Amino acid sequence: MFQLAAPAFAEIEIKKSRFLGQLYPLNSRAEARQQLAQIRAQHPDAVHVCWALICTGDSGLDDDGEPSGTAAKPMYNVLVHKDVTNVLAVVVRYWGGTKLGAGGLTRAYGQAISDAFKVAELTEVEYMFEWDIVCAYADESHVRRLCDKFAASVTELAYTESATISISLKQKIASSFEAELIEMLKGQVSIIKPD
Repeated sequence: MFQLAAPAFAEIEIKKSRFLGQLYPLNSRAEARQQLAQIRAQHPDAVHVCWALICTGDSGLDDDGEPSGTAAKPMYNVLVHKDVTNVLAVVVRYWGGTKLGAGGLTRAYGQAISDAFKVAELTEVEYMFEWDIVCAYADESHVRRLCDKFAASVTELAYTESATISISLKQKIASSFEAELIEMLKGQVSIIKPD
């Protein structure tokens, strides 16, 4: 899974119609609404502002008056194919005077977003786990060294009857970290994982 490092833009022209492909990194539908309002304000003479959104736990499509399925769906398909998340794809269309037909529109909207991806910088999404490790005081330094080894960050420490070390670590290394921690402390550790 990938996400955008920065916005990316491309423009294509088909039969005198201009299609401005735009990609924006964001984290919510509310951010997408704000971005769309800005785009509409920047392009008051555009005939269509079509968009597709893939965001953690949310997605959406809008053909903005184009025939159903000819604009947002091909844009959405490009996003899915590129395996991206937290991205808003927008195509602003300026009318060129010639009808393109359903097939022509589908190709144009998909191509505008594909071309924007050609200049986009993508970064891999790294999912993180937040765990609390409960261990004896004497074992705290061993746990900290293991955190350093796995590039897990210690986010909080609490001392009661034992030491509680709150950590954040990458999902892809979590099982290796857990196995090594249990082996190192000979099972004398509790790992509290949020649901």
